[in-house]
Amino acid sequence: MSILVLVGSIVLIAVAVWDAFAAVVLPRRVTRLLRPTRLVLRVVWTLWALPARASRTGRWREDWLSIYGPLGVLILLVTWAAAMIVGFALLQWALGAQLAAGGSGVDFGTILYFSGTTLLTLGPGDVVPRSGAARLLTVVEVGMGFGLLALVISYLPVLYQSFSRREVQISTLDEWAGSPPSAGELLRRLGRFGSLASIDSLLEQWERWAAELMETHLSYPILAYYRSQHENQSWLAALTTILDLCALVIAGIDGVPPRPARLAFAMARHGTVDITQMLATAPRVPTYDRLPPADLARLRAVLAEAGVPLHGDEAADARLAELRATYEPYVCALSAHLLMPLPAWLPTAEARDNWQTTAWE
Repeated sequence: MSILVLVGSIVLIAVAVWDAFAAVVLPRRVTRLLRPTRLVLRVVWTLWALPARASRTGRWREDWLSIYGPLGVLILLVTWAAAMIVGFALLQWALGAQLAAGGSGVDFGTILYFSGTTLLTLGPGDVVPRSGAARLLTVVEVGMGFGLLALVISYLPVLYQSFSRREVQISTLDEWAGSPPSAGELLRRLGRFGSLASIDSLLEQWERWAAELMETHLSYPILAYYRSQHENQSWLAALTTILDLCALVIAGIDGVPPRPARLAFAMARHGTVDITQMLATAPRVPTYDRLPPADLARLRAVLAEAGVPLHGDEAADARLAELRATYEPYVCALSAHLLMPLPAWLPTAEARDNWQTTAWE
């Protein structure tokens, strides 16, 4: 039994250390074989989202869901610390619990208490190691405790810097594409103000944003659960809007070269697919048609009125449908998993920009 506990404790400590190292230090690849905290976060998210899934309306719903992102960070830290504390306690027990506790007996609860105070570097001194092996384990655990503290100090600033950069770009969509954003509204505003030529530089900016989104969300998957400051905005809605915009440009708009759109589309789709894979969310057939023929005809009419003529032949329709089929199953899967609604292709009649929704408007 002691040998089994010894091996199990070493494995538990190694898994916790590896998981923390992989989450904070190691550059992330799309797939991971051993990530227990990913399973913990997914289980907690499933339970956390149950009340929100039961009620699809109400401001409390978004407020409730917005708690999970920061909560998930705390869950990660607590999971790593708890695994190390239990692992070192089991290791001390397997080696004979060579500890002194002020003359009283040493049970597993005392060993667990000693392991916790050692890892967290509290050091009250009421329980002390008596043998060389116990002292060596204590030194190793103290070192890992300081290492965990260093990881926390480095993890949180990088995480929130990535979140801030993501949100700054999303906030600009309020003036470009409305709130919630839509590809049709973005094109309509560009056409109405005679700024259609600026779409190339716009797409270059969002191509870089999509690349950074993919890199940060693969490195720190918990960022995917962080929600934007406004209820009608999200990183998924922004990403989908850019994909929709690129699909329209590639399908054909008079006077707009498609190459920048192709590049931005490839990057945004790449990020969508990889994030879907990282979150272990399988693509799914959309439950509804985001752009049925009647809405496509209305979109063409609105854009033509703004001076943005979409190609209206069968080849353009087929090309648009082909492009949508390459990304909509992924964004629909992310939408269902993260409970982030997808944007429409055209805004509703009552839609207003976020600056117009203050208490004084």
